[in-house]
Amino acid sequence: MAMTLRLTDTELTALRRRAEYESRSMQDVARQAVREYIEGHSRAEVLDQVLDEELPRYAEALERLGQ
Repeated sequence: MAMTLRLTDTELTALRRRAEYESRSMQDVARQAVREYIEGHSRAEVLDQVLDEELPRYAEALERLGQ
């Protein structure tokens, strides 16, 4: 699927430099950045969900440990 990505001049310059530095296309660098962003945020969401579900179960024990 094709899409248009509008970048500021600063963002475009940084992307171009990174791509040149890594001897890769700007598209490859941008796609990797998107994948890493999604993976990182997906992990954080899962961790938040687990903490929201499990933390209340152990709240009393955690409070005692903190004293």
